[in-house]
Amino acid sequence: MNNNPDDAPPPPLDPLADPAVAAQHLAEAVVAAGAVAVAMFRDGVKSWSKHNDSPVTEADLAVDQMLRERLGRLGPDYGWLSEETVDEPSRLDRRRVWIVDPIDGTRAYMAGGQDWCVEAALVEDGRPIAGALFAPVTEELFIAVLGGGATRNGRPIEASQMTQIAGARVDGPVPFLNHIDRDGTTHRVQRIRSLALRIARVATGELDAAFASPNGNDWDLAAADLLVHEAGGRLTTLDGLPLAYNAPVPRHGALVSAGTLLYPSLMGRVR
Repeated sequence: MNNNPDDAPPPPLDPLADPAVAAQHLAEAVVAAGAVAVAMFRDGVKSWSKHNDSPVTEADLAVDQMLRERLGRLGPDYGWLSEETVDEPSRLDRRRVWIVDPIDGTRAYMAGGQDWCVEAALVEDGRPIAGALFAPVTEELFIAVLGGGATRNGRPIEASQMTQIAGARVDGPVPFLNHIDRDGTTHRVQRIRSLALRIARVATGELDAAFASPNGNDWDLAAADLLVHEAGGRLTTLDGLPLAYNAPVPRHGALVSAGTLLYPSLMGRVR
């Protein structure tokens, strides 16, 4: 028997070492999960309120379980963080973590609206490196890869080139909109109930800017964060800082997202 460590076989390579490969797996997973959610809605799903009075449905839990099983097989040593899974402190010891929202915009889902989605991201050392977001009703699949750009249904997307607040298309909580729109000249779009989709609309240029109230969670933001940055936009705190993920408390303060040309003007008014 050879006990020489130099002759030991090399450790197996991580099949998800390439973020582009991870993103493709995430895309396939969220599309499959979206199909589950749609089928369950058609059959009728039960819903109830969680401890914080936010709604949850049988579909949220079914999609959560499906994604955990599917992504867990791909990266069994990665951490896991999801809105519908009891938090596991072991994730804090992992460099890589799956961060998932089974249904972002549950109220929209329950009402038969279109502004809900399934989103999932792979985070490494606190920042997303691959992400996918699927909106089943509008059949939009967003994919982002760190350093590799962002797409919608296979086509590259780009954040708005708007430079002025006047005329900007904006969405978010009314207090934020009132604060930045001192002249009443912005175009306020119909509120997008999914925070992830709201930021995705900044990534596509359909919105020039979007805001988020305090208490957004990692699972609401990780995939959309990478999407908007890879599309040439910004998503930061009101202090202009990037978001850090997989912290002990995976929650964030108020946020602003915009194209890079409009972002400085927004931040000037926010501050």
